Amino acid sequence: MADRPQRLFVAVALPPGPLEECRRVIDAVRGTELGRGARWVQSENLHLTVRFLGDTPPDLVPDVGLAVLDAASAVAPFRIEIAGAGAFPDGRHPRTLWLGVDRGNDGLERLVDALEGPLDRLGWPPDPRARRPHLTVARTDAARGDASHAMADALARAAAGWRTGFDASALTLFRSHLGGGPPRYEVVVEARLGV
Repeated sequence: MADRPQRLFVAVALPPGPLEECRRVIDAVRGTELGRGARWVQSENLHLTVRFLGDTPPDLVPDVGLAVLDAASAVAPFRIEIAGAGAFPDGRHPRTLWLGVDRGNDGLERLVDALEGPLDRLGWPPDPRARRPHLTVARTDAARGDASHAMADALARAAAGWRTGFDASALTLFRSHLGGGPPRYEVVVEARLGV
């Protein structure tokens, strides 16, 4: 068991206050009849993904942890503000519902850049996909017909004019535990920014 791959990702976690603010917006839809057609992310699991690593050999985990520590030390703390909501790929055919990042994209991009070299040397080449930082809040793949579109509209209305923020001060390497219920995230390394 100890030598099985570990499913890892690097993220900025939300502190309790902003997490609760996000939960209020999400619950305005999740708690309705309409919200039953989605798989909602547990509020305590909300995070801003900086890099998804996936299945990682256990012998590489300490080196990945060092890469996270190095990347965090290279980036000063910065402000993140979350506002608005949307859907991927679009509002008409949503598969993923999200809350948006209105401020802090440049800081998140600096973290991505700081991780690229060390992760490339460990076997994770730079991710060529365009990035749009967001908080994934639900997946609508179980919804039928216009239900997913209606959910995306309802979340956008709930988040209209809403905003919360925090000072990002840490970068975290998480291990994801799947199976036996909702995903659970275990902190592997938490690295202070700018230290």
